[in-house]
Amino acid sequence: MRMWRGHVQTDLRESTGKPLEPLDVKPDNILLDEQGHAHLTDFNIATIIKDGERATALAGTKPYMAPEIFQSFVSGGTGYAFEVDWWSLGVTVFEVLRSWRPYDIHASNSVESLLQLFSTISVQYSPAWPKDLVSLMRKLLTVNPEHRYTSLSDMQAAPYLSDVNWDAVYEKKMEPGFVPNENDYLQECLDVVQQEFMIFNREKLKRRQETEEGPSEAGRDSVEGEPETGATDEDLQDPEPDPDPDRDPDQDQDPAPETSSKLSMCGSVCSSPGSC
Repeated sequence: MRMWRGHVQTDLRESTGKPLEPLDVKPDNILLDEQGHAHLTDFNIATIIKDGERATALAGTKPYMAPEIFQSFVSGGTGYAFEVDWWSLGVTVFEVLRSWRPYDIHASNSVESLLQLFSTISVQYSPAWPKDLVSLMRKLLTVNPEHRYTSLSDMQAAPYLSDVNWDAVYEKKMEPGFVPNENDYLQECLDVVQQEFMIFNREKLKRRQETEEGPSEAGRDSVEGEPETGATDEDLQDPEPDPDPDRDPDQDQDPAPETSSKLSMCGSVCSSPGSC
C-alpha cells in the first residue's frame, strides 16, 4: 500500500513540476505494470496551468473532486490549482483502505448539495487506523486547500511515512507485494472484460443503427452487429464505454445483453467497489 501510494505521489510530483494538472486521480486511473509498480494514467482531461494561473472548469470525477472545484464553479473566486490532485489522492487512499469513499458522493449530486455536504459532514476515520495514518489522511482531506498537504515534501515529512525509502520508490527498487504476471487467472479476467466490452459495443452500435433506420428497416440485416453496406469509418468506430458512471452521468444506461460471464471468478481483481 505504501509503495504504490509512493509511486502515485512521485507521479504527482512530476506533473506538478510541470504546467500539467491531472485532475482525475482515482483508483480506476492507477494501473500496475508487469512488475507490480503503480502508475498514474488517463490524462484525457488534464489541464495546462502556467505560473500564476488558476483553473476554473468543472472537471473530474465528482466523488474525487476537491471542494474548491465546486466552489469555483458556483461563485468564481480565485479558482484552483494543483492542490485538488492531492485531495483526490486522499479520497483514493481512503477508498482503498476502507472499500468506500469518505463522502457519499455520486454523479447525480448537484454542485450546491456537495458544497453543503463539505461544510456539514466530517470524515469518519477507522478507529483501527494508527494515529499517524489518521493525521496524514486529515491533511489530505482538508477542505481548505491552504491547510492541505500539497507536495511530495509534505508527504515525506509525515510521521506515518517516515520510514519509507523514497529513493527506492522513485527508482522502483522496492519489491511489490502484488505482481500481476504471477496470477494465472488475471489474464483470463482481462480477456473476459475485453470480450464483454466488445459485446456491449456491438449491441450499442446495433441499437443506434436500429434507431436511425426506424422499426421497418431495422430487421433487414441478418448478421448481428454488422453495419449496412456503405457505412462510413466513423460509423464503425463506436467509442468504448467508460466503466465509471460517475465520470459521465449521461452515458448509455441500457443494460448489456446477458452473457455467460466469468467475471465472478475474478471480481476480486477487476472490481472497483463503490464507483457509482
